[in-house]
Amino acid sequence: MPKRKSALKRLRADKKRRLRNLKIKRELKKVIKRFHALILQKNVVEAKKFLSEVYSQLDKAVKKGIIHSNNAKRKKSRLAKKLLKIA
Repeated sequence: MPKRKSALKRLRADKKRRLRNLKIKRELKKVIKRFHALILQKNVVEAKKFLSEVYSQLDKAVKKGIIHSNNAKRKKSRLAKKLLKIA
């Protein structure tokens, strides 16, 4: 356990950041799973509409530094490819 005042403050701040990041990651996973469910149902129209929501969530995660930009780009590409396969 840290002893210095600044180290204690850093510990508190890190905990808050970690919880916020986990929440955003969970939301991102939920959105992607929902998109995959739409793909499995072969619901092309809904999946196309929902893809923009997935892109938005990925971009927000990148902006906040939670995932790397190349990681988001790769996910976007793969999701779009899956949508094209069923379309």
